[in-house]
Amino acid sequence: MRRFPVLLNALWTLCILAWFAMPVQAAAPRTVLVLGDSLSAAHNIAAEQGWVHLLDARLKDMRPAWRAINASISGETSLSGRNRLPALLKQYKPRVVVLELGANDGLRGLPLDRMRDNLAAMIEASQAAGARVLLLGIELPVNYGPRYRDALREVYVDLAQQYHTALVPFLLDGVALDPALMQADGLHPTAAGEPRVLQNVWKALYPLLEKPVH
Repeated sequence: MRRFPVLLNALWTLCILAWFAMPVQAAAPRTVLVLGDSLSAAHNIAAEQGWVHLLDARLKDMRPAWRAINASISGETSLSGRNRLPALLKQYKPRVVVLELGANDGLRGLPLDRMRDNLAAMIEASQAAGARVLLLGIELPVNYGPRYRDALREVYVDLAQQYHTALVPFLLDGVALDPALMQADGLHPTAAGEPRVLQNVWKALYPLLEKPVH
């Protein structure tokens, strides 16, 4: 009669040992989705030299781990980005969305009110999906005139204030005016300039990663 409790205890001990021996699966990394244009798509340099790839490497060293998904396409406008974003939100379910769009709108002289509407729609969609938003502003060359350049700059500032998003006022701050860090076109950073671009982004992005995630 005593053998049954002994066997029961032995089986219970084996179950406990087996449970502790089971491999512990690491939690899936949280996602930062970057939606941008050629400034984020590593234009004319190796992909691993671009600031988004450098960001991904840095995020993977965090605990808990994060990852960066680069959905940037050279030539992207705010409208085409707006059209692509819903599917990206559904696919990747990002915790943070980084919007780096508007440069091509500005370079083509497109109406800024339309650009603003597109960016606003992307911010709203991202926030509705539960993501925090980081807005990356850009500056145009001086030959576009102060009125248009100032108006473009104000779009980012106004949107960040209205929607309470994080903001980098100028993505290429400290890079754009340094010939050693810019490609011959005067618009895109060289590989040597990409770490500085990441530095600009990181200052505004890091606080979003540190906030508790519900």
